[in-house]
Amino acid sequence: MKVVMIGAGYVGLVSGACFAEFGAHVTCVDVAEDKIDALNRGEIPIYEPGLDDLVKRNHVQGRLCFSTALADAVPEADLVFIAVGTPTRRGDGHADLQYVYTAAKDVARCLSGYTVIVDKSTVPVGTARQVARIIAEENSEADFDVASNPEFLREGAAIGDFMRPDRVVLGVESERAEARLRALYRPLNLIETPIHVTNLESAELIKYASNAFLATKISFINEMSDLCEKVGADVQAVAKGMGMDGRIGRKFLHAGPGYGGSCFPKDTLALARIAQEHGSAVRIVEAAIEANAAQKARMVKKIREALGGEVAGKTVAVLGLTFKPETDDMRDAPSLAILPPLMEKGAIIRAHDPQGAEEAHGLLPDGIVYADDIADAVCDVDAVVLMTEWNQYRNLDLDGLRQSMRGRVFVDLRNVYDVEQMCEAGFDYISVGRS
Repeated sequence: MKVVMIGAGYVGLVSGACFAEFGAHVTCVDVAEDKIDALNRGEIPIYEPGLDDLVKRNHVQGRLCFSTALADAVPEADLVFIAVGTPTRRGDGHADLQYVYTAAKDVARCLSGYTVIVDKSTVPVGTARQVARIIAEENSEADFDVASNPEFLREGAAIGDFMRPDRVVLGVESERAEARLRALYRPLNLIETPIHVTNLESAELIKYASNAFLATKISFINEMSDLCEKVGADVQAVAKGMGMDGRIGRKFLHAGPGYGGSCFPKDTLALARIAQEHGSAVRIVEAAIEANAAQKARMVKKIREALGGEVAGKTVAVLGLTFKPETDDMRDAPSLAILPPLMEKGAIIRAHDPQGAEEAHGLLPDGIVYADDIADAVCDVDAVVLMTEWNQYRNLDLDGLRQSMRGRVFVDLRNVYDVEQMCEAGFDYISVGRS
């Protein structure tokens, strides 16, 4: 089976490499020549565990190739996936669909024979029908169907999520389109992966509803963390007790500095705008968005109070900058909202991140010192802030750390460490939702 993946970004590259691993012949097409040239040289433009080996193996074996020539790839394709970016549109919070619609026009001009056009990008309800309309207008002779096949990839675990998914969602309107997509995903039959077939609108909404629900769980436990601090409860004990209920589940009940990344902030905001357009209230989603912003602001206050209310002239080591471990993604990372206000008040920031420092350099204010290793980051600082729970930060040499620091403040925004252990080690230890 021949597949074209339009967009060689995170979703397109991971999906294309995984389909190639399934045995399909995949061409990833992108307008960025430098990106395609790099991929053809074996250079992976993003950090995702295991992706470099997967790409190189399938590229060498001839099942995965990279090109800027859409017109050469599409006529031979059985399926064309649109996996371009849909960033938040400036000014109104809607998903920006210009790249999706441009891709649809370009594909329409190249179609030859029956082809399934698949929306892989996260798009608002109704986008698949707009794509179908655009293609029909551009090429009235085209024999095609449009389908929706949303992705559910967690950064840092994307390959496992693709190869062993909880479910595959197919939004289709014809038996031909369903049959072709089922054939592509046939290798997942071996592990009995559920294939959920529905209409276009439902498939599009499943993606937004799923992300909004998970974001709401995070915002809920973060609000509980604030209450826990005020009443003397332990948010981890509360979350564990909640998570034992099978109707609730333990996942996404970890208090922290707020959610970030490429999906939750963008998708919750887009869902709220979709609902507003259709006159439907999604007050819980809107509250989750507000609660997330408030949580990041509370973290700024927490750090300032830990330093006695005044951060001017204080040196703070920040461990972790990306929104989560095992990624170099800085999109809407809590550090972007927490560090600038501290710097505005005169704090001196020394930061370390295993993968995200280069990306962070262009997004955070000038003046941050980016340390090459943890030891350099924490040397002679007044406080340490654990921002992202990378494995490298989970088992720090506490005695060595305490001796290296000038002060003794340790602010753990991910609740990685035990309260009693940190106090015994001589730290003024502050965490989230725990006394």
